[in-house]
Amino acid sequence: MTPHARGLLLTAIGGTALSFDIPMIKLGGGDPWSAMLLRSGSAFIAALVIWQIAQRLTGRTIILLPGRVGYAIAGIYGLTVVAFVIAVMNTDAANVAFIIAFTPAFTALMSWFFLKERPSLATVLTILAMMVAVGIIVADGLRAGNLLGDMFALAASLLISSVITISRASRADVGFAPMIGGIVPALIAAIVLGWQGAPVSADNAFWHVFNGVVLLPVAYWCLATGPKYISAPEVSMFYLLETVLAPVWVWLIFAEAPTPAVLLGGALLIGALGAHALWQLNGAGRRAQSSPTKAP
Repeated sequence: MTPHARGLLLTAIGGTALSFDIPMIKLGGGDPWSAMLLRSGSAFIAALVIWQIAQRLTGRTIILLPGRVGYAIAGIYGLTVVAFVIAVMNTDAANVAFIIAFTPAFTALMSWFFLKERPSLATVLTILAMMVAVGIIVADGLRAGNLLGDMFALAASLLISSVITISRASRADVGFAPMIGGIVPALIAAIVLGWQGAPVSADNAFWHVFNGVVLLPVAYWCLATGPKYISAPEVSMFYLLETVLAPVWVWLIFAEAPTPAVLLGGALLIGALGAHALWQLNGAGRRAQSSPTKAP
């Protein structure tokens, strides 16, 4: 498997795992701050446990956070979660989804400006197609919303773009950084609950913990490792899998049927991602065949 194919596979797995986040939150229930504390706190603890087990199994020292870049990525991931939750609490979900859909475009611009990695025409066309797809999905619910919530959604989008670009620039092993960054929203949630004098409340805490211990580590590790192998804009595109797959899982679990707009937009989004991946893989294969073979 070529490095590029490995990157596409990792980010596809990560995006798919992340798409279960919303169904897990709905299954767990409770107030948003309790969900954030249980979800992010569990992911932080899981990261420490997995780190120790990995070191014992491999017999080598694994750096949890590689220097300043690791701490920066962890912190930005943590702030992204906080910004996303505040956005959801203060504006329409459709607004949040629509604004987050600009992440690939922001990432492409950052990558082009800071890393001098000019996105290919295929990547640009795919990003545009995905933005149209998300627009179709959220068109029915898109409203003026609340300026504060919209601004935090924009901040979340920019933070995601920033962390992907930093990961791509460093090429460091930062797979644990997003989970370690979970300590930021967990602490903020604990402070808010303490200030409100409210207990941790959840209809079924198991699902929040399962999300943090199993699904989020897979999603974050894959998405954080992807930039080592593929461009930042390509990684950011797979974050949008949550937009189309989450309603499907909610449909299957809660019998909340998606609207025709969701189905149409989802088909377009998946088709754009699939076409882009096939084009990239075929291009890599052609380059490999045309490159001269070294003598043994």
